[in-house]
This record gives sequence, structure tokens and C-alpha cells, in this order.
Amino acid sequence: MTYRLFYAPDNASLIVRLTLEELQQSYETTLVDRAVNGQNNSEYLKYNPAGKIPTLLVDDEPVFETAAILLYLADRHNAMAPAVTNPKRSAFLKWLFFMSNTVHADFRLLVYPHKYTNDAGCAAVQSGTEQRLAHAFTLLNDAAQEWSGSKGIPTVMDYYVATMMRWCVLYPCKDQTWFKMQRYPTLHALAHSIERRPAVHAAIHAEGLNTTPFSLPDYANPPEGTAI
Repeated sequence: MTYRLFYAPDNASLIVRLTLEELQQSYETTLVDRAVNGQNNSEYLKYNPAGKIPTLLVDDEPVFETAAILLYLADRHNAMAPAVTNPKRSAFLKWLFFMSNTVHADFRLLVYPHKYTNDAGCAAVQSGTEQRLAHAFTLLNDAAQEWSGSKGIPTVMDYYVATMMRWCVLYPCKDQTWFKMQRYPTLHALAHSIERRPAVHAAIHAEGLNTTPFSLPDYANPPEGTAI
């Protein structure tokens, strides 16, 4: 079994890196350099025709889409998610796909509104998206017992949610007021607890994150590539 992660610093590949580290799986990494539009390079498109990051090669076979990779890893290693026969599986899955299809998708609208509307419409798109995301995090905060780990063992959702909160603090600009982590006390506590994990320490070193990447995040200063 071999894993090769195509990544860019502080992109969605970060969630996959954290999961691989938490699972204590060995893996190789290949930088997709966004500074030169590496995600649309013909070589990368052979693995991920959508031109998005991340892609995980599993025994040389590509898996892409963040939630698909996370679920694949959890099931393959029987960890970080309820098993198929576990009664908690259905609740966990609905929140995993809520993260992927609603929260993550809306975050893209927030950061890249120009991809979805003209210049005149960007402000309205971002304003509406901020409101939807704030509501989404309220739902996640209130339902954490359905998707979060217990006894100090995180699920893939814990890392997904923590990373999305990190980005909402930092993007599209750090002086924004719409997202305050303290409004979501359960999620804020998760951010504090999860960043003490060895998996997070490994990601801090590999991707140039600050020492409190989830509870008090700052922009990445990666040793290679760019987070923008």
C-alpha cells in the first residue's frame, strides 16, 4: 500500500495530510505549485481532470475530492469515522457531505466570487455567503456530538471543520468581522484541543503553519509552494 499526496500548502490537501498523519500512514508528497497554475498543468490533469487540489494516489490510482479521500482513508484503515455497521454511520455521513457540499462549496464562493459573477456582483455574493456560512457553523456547533470524535480520538470531520474555521478567520481578509470563532464554543474548544495532536505538529512543520493554526490562526509561511 502506497500513498502519494498532491498538495499545495494550506489548501484542502492539508485536511488529507492531517488524516494521513493521524492514521500514522507513510506517504510521499508532490507539490502542486499554484504560483504557476500547477493545478492546470497537463501532467496533474492526468490524475485530477477537474484541476483541483488535493489528489491522493493510492497504489498509483488517483482519488480526488476531499470528502471522498477522507472517507476512503477512514474506511480503509477502520478509523476516524464510524464503521459501515455502526448505527452512528448515517449521522456522520450527512455531516461529512454537509461539510463538502455546503460549507466547503460556499467557502469557495466567498474567496473566489469573481468565478461566479461579474465585478458588480461580487460584494453581494460574498455578503450572502457569509450569512450562510455563519448559519452552517452554528449547525455544526450544535450537532458536534454526531460527527466529532470522543475520548480524544478525532474523526476526519474534526480535521475538516477545524481547517475550514481556520480559513474563515483568514480569508478573504484577516480584518473581517463576520466570522468570530468564539461564537461557536464547541468548535472553538475543538480547535484548541486538536492542535495539540502530533498530526498537527507534523503539518505545522511541513506547511509552515503557525503554532496555533486552528484556535488563533495566521497565514502560512510554507517551505515550498504558495498558499494563495
